[in-house]
Amino acid sequence: MRTRTLIAAVIALPLNAVLFGTGAAIALSLPYPEEYLKYVLPAVILLSLIVTVPVAWKLAPRLRVRNDYYPALFKKPS
Repeated sequence: MRTRTLIAAVIALPLNAVLFGTGAAIALSLPYPEEYLKYVLPAVILLSLIVTVPVAWKLAPRLRVRNDYYPALFKKPS
């Protein structure tokens, strides 16, 4: 597997939790009648699942350690 795929898989679950929590807080704070909540919350769940994959894929390369950012970590012993 590619490193990007592994990093995206690792961050997908916490990212999904953050996206769902944000969406649920927004959905529950809006003045909906209670009969609409049975449609709004499943929509928030599906939307957070759908949005998680592309967002995790975009964030994965940014989470890699690069040689030029931390040269002391990659210094070869002499």
